[in-house]
Amino acid sequence: MAVVEAESASGAKPAGLVARLRGVLTGTSEASLTKRLAGTVFLIRVLSAGLAYFSQVLLARWMGGSDYGVYVYVWTWVLLLGSVLDFGIAVSAQKIIPEYRASGELSLLRGFLSGSRWITLAASTTIALLLAGLVKILSPWIDANTVIPLYIGCLTLPAFVVANTQDGLARSHDWMRLGLMPQFIVRQSLIIGFTAGAVVLGMNLGATAAMIASAAAVWIAMLGQLIVLNRRLNASVDPGPKTYDFRNWLKVSLPIMMVEGFYLLLSYTDVLVLQQFRSSEEVGVYFAVVKTLALVSFIHYAMSATTAHRFSEYHASGDKERLSAYIAHAIKWTFWPSVAATAVLLALGKPLLWLFGPQFTAGYGIMFVAAIGLIVRSAIGPVERLLNMLGHQNMCALAYALAFLVNLVLCVLLVPKFGGYGAAAATSIALVFETILLFWITRKRLGFHVLAFGKRKA
Repeated sequence: MAVVEAESASGAKPAGLVARLRGVLTGTSEASLTKRLAGTVFLIRVLSAGLAYFSQVLLARWMGGSDYGVYVYVWTWVLLLGSVLDFGIAVSAQKIIPEYRASGELSLLRGFLSGSRWITLAASTTIALLLAGLVKILSPWIDANTVIPLYIGCLTLPAFVVANTQDGLARSHDWMRLGLMPQFIVRQSLIIGFTAGAVVLGMNLGATAAMIASAAAVWIAMLGQLIVLNRRLNASVDPGPKTYDFRNWLKVSLPIMMVEGFYLLLSYTDVLVLQQFRSSEEVGVYFAVVKTLALVSFIHYAMSATTAHRFSEYHASGDKERLSAYIAHAIKWTFWPSVAATAVLLALGKPLLWLFGPQFTAGYGIMFVAAIGLIVRSAIGPVERLLNMLGHQNMCALAYALAFLVNLVLCVLLVPKFGGYGAAAATSIALVFETILLFWITRKRLGFHVLAFGKRKA
């Protein structure tokens, strides 16, 4: 079998753009499949971003400033906690499932496909109950309008976490639409539909009502995904006994949870520090810049979501040549589209920021500073997924932790004086530092030259 595809191995190119496009859309090679799957993920994330922005505009108009502020506060906590309370199993599934399939350990595979969801449901439910108890204890010191929405947020967490786990199971089988659409499209559409229905019926859409609508959307989307996923798994895995290896699953997953946790901290540090030192208007301008450049991050996310389980599959089979070629392909298709997207966004930056309001064009210069870190990070592709899938998740977590500390220190030093420019510079420097660390770790531990240009082997 070809290592990745003919053009990757030999450098030959199709005769023209039509032939190249036909190859991507209809080709059966692994590279063509990866491009199609990554394109699907990217389109889903872009559509999701549009729906999320549209829904936030509607909710802000329907609810008013105070209730909307409470809703955003509670929903942000749901997003942050829900992203880590699967204990990394959503990502480790893309390592564990291919390994079980490659070794023929079907009883362990069946056990993981069901046990992973039961363990995340049990753990997130327990933590949600503890958090509800904490809200009860602290309620005398919490704004009265926030207490009930916080309880509803606790109720939402288990479904949110199980949906994340099912996303990982689906992606491990190349079922990208099943993995992503319930969370990013169906859930967001239901939130818009439920809240719009409440407004049409003349109900007062406060923070409590909006959180009830959001909780219902999360649970409905998760249960629908559960039904379809179980049907597909039953068709792809022969029935038989189940073996549960919870200790090993958590041993693999917990360091990955640390990676995801530090990544979230790295993503939010600039905005959080900016809020402490600068005006709300400047924070709003910076946030608009970040949202505008999010398109570049979606490319990296799409390739990460598409390639992770294949890294594990090729490693488990011992085919290092095939793995090396696939890594090179993933990096190339992360870096060059990111460069192109960044160039377009920077060229159209002012009119895009103007959509938020005329005053937001003041952040145009910040875009160039923030773009540096995104471009540098894209030059090594989804290498953090490679390290996680090949058993080096501890080193990957350490790299992210150090990058977070660099970002935090630089933000505290630069933001008070330089504002949004300081936040963007701190984040870009942290991303460059992270990229260098990940490149060095991958080269030393795995022997791969993970860069969009230069020689391919160490």
